[in-house]
Amino acid sequence: MTKKILLAILFVLVHKNVLAQQTGDPNNYNIKSKMIDFSPDNILVEGDLGNFKIDLTSTELENGLDLVKIKLSAKTEELPPKFTIKWKVLSNDIYKFWNPDYSVDQVNFYYNSITSSSTRHAPVISFMDKEDLNRFTFALADGLNQVQMDAGLVEEDVSFHCRLTFFAKENTPIKEYSTELLIDRRGKPFYEILKEVTDWWSGHKNYKPAYTPEAAKDPMYSTWYNFHQNIEVETMLAESREGKKYGIDAIIIDDGWQTLDGQRGYAYTGDWQPDRINDMPTFVNDLHLLGTKVLLWYSVPFVGKHAKNYNRFKGKYLYEWESQGTFILDPRYPEVREFIINTYEQALIDWKLDGFKFDFLGFFRPDSDTKLTKEKGRDHASVDTAVDDLMTEVMKRLQKINPNVVIEFRQPYIGPLMRKYGNMFRASDCPNMAVINRVRTVNVRLLAGESAVHADPIIWNNEDPVEVAALQLLNPIFAVPQISVKLNQLPEDHKRMLAFWLGYWKSNREYLLNKGFYPNDPEALYPKVSAGDDQKMITAIYNDVFVENNYKEAPKNLDVLNARKNTNVILINSKDFGNYHYEIFNCQGTIVESGTTRLNLGAILFNVPPSGMLSLKR
Repeated sequence: MTKKILLAILFVLVHKNVLAQQTGDPNNYNIKSKMIDFSPDNILVEGDLGNFKIDLTSTELENGLDLVKIKLSAKTEELPPKFTIKWKVLSNDIYKFWNPDYSVDQVNFYYNSITSSSTRHAPVISFMDKEDLNRFTFALADGLNQVQMDAGLVEEDVSFHCRLTFFAKENTPIKEYSTELLIDRRGKPFYEILKEVTDWWSGHKNYKPAYTPEAAKDPMYSTWYNFHQNIEVETMLAESREGKKYGIDAIIIDDGWQTLDGQRGYAYTGDWQPDRINDMPTFVNDLHLLGTKVLLWYSVPFVGKHAKNYNRFKGKYLYEWESQGTFILDPRYPEVREFIINTYEQALIDWKLDGFKFDFLGFFRPDSDTKLTKEKGRDHASVDTAVDDLMTEVMKRLQKINPNVVIEFRQPYIGPLMRKYGNMFRASDCPNMAVINRVRTVNVRLLAGESAVHADPIIWNNEDPVEVAALQLLNPIFAVPQISVKLNQLPEDHKRMLAFWLGYWKSNREYLLNKGFYPNDPEALYPKVSAGDDQKMITAIYNDVFVENNYKEAPKNLDVLNARKNTNVILINSKDFGNYHYEIFNCQGTIVESGTTRLNLGAILFNVPPSGMLSLKR
């Protein structure tokens, strides 16, 4: 079938569909289901409450949006009981789900559960229809304590049996516990619902997100994938010098700067002396002279068995990570917290750092032998509250020294409390996995609010065709790029590609990061993602999908990023949008075609090179 015939068929189909929407044609099959029936009065409590009692009170905030207050109380302090609140929802026009787990599977209802805590994921699950419209979302206000969220499908009644389980792990004595459950059945796009959930979390006491400086949204160079622990001063300076040519404005010095041991593991971690970088102040100053900001990696909980500080904290560890040769500090001791905070304060002051990459926060957890009591020098019984105290104070004291300090965390440390401790959140490790980097950055963005979201450090093989290498950049294009290739060893065509796409990213950062964000089809790994406003809309296509130009008034500028090998890019216009000047770029920034076209009602086909771009301007 020729392209002209294909285009004619598409035009007829699209034209008929548009007319159907406008005239109410009975052949219009755009089905919209009614709102799912649900009443908070049907929520049940399961478990032996002992001497505690529980109260559930609900308020309808608006049609389809309910708030349920949960209060557990006793007359005296006691260990809280494990209990579950549960309800069921008919599987009515539910096609897929979303939760903040790593998984890319958003359609298998057996895997929609999530366990959240202050340092792991976030307490929210969302169900939607085929068109990405919300059907049923529930979110918990408690971002501190561990909560198990389940929504399993039961075959007998074809319903989702939703469960929130509290205090499943051993806890500390309490007299009262309260939180809120938000239940949203409104038929808005799922990304709008999740944004409102994020704003709801941020409005709670002690959940206000940290300030995000502009530096957190600058492209960065990561030393991890390309060098691992083999960090050399001259090499880092040379790479940073090269990086400035591409607009890379910061470097994250990852694991290795603090030890001469190159065997991986963390047996020598915990003294935080720059063993590989003899003169850290000079090194940082040299980078600053290049115009490059500097972030250092720290594994917050670790003190290795060979560290000089190991004996200093004997008896003040939660447990040993034997395979990695390290111990986990117990933050319930005030001297432990002060040691950690002071370490970062001194680094910020003495070395004039610009920020930190804080790692492994989730390892702050009790094990089976941990006594959850406030005694023997511990001023917290709970590890969770001690971590909250620690990280809140870290941010407070570092911002006092430098209000623009940048602090990075990576998945799964992306929950509502984490945004209080940091202002930069990165996709979890997925080296050379372009699709996973796309999915994870989109997922983190959906709950990140105004915080900066970063791609996992981007790498590719120098033997890759340049169009293939470019896919590693284009897949996480709606997040801040971190580059982890050896810049001075790139082939010339890869250099041109990197310069073009990083230049494009920096020129369009405001639209890519700070305007509307519209990811589509999570069950298909977001094959099309858009961002922008009425001035400019940027759409990246990752599979063979149409670009639907169905705005009331088309933006003045439309960019389509063709993150595929297929060169057919099809725009479907819901009406005649008039004349546009167009330019088509290859992945190295060369204009291969330009001219004027009219965006008529129907389908228009453009031939865009792999990993290239179509740019339309009115």
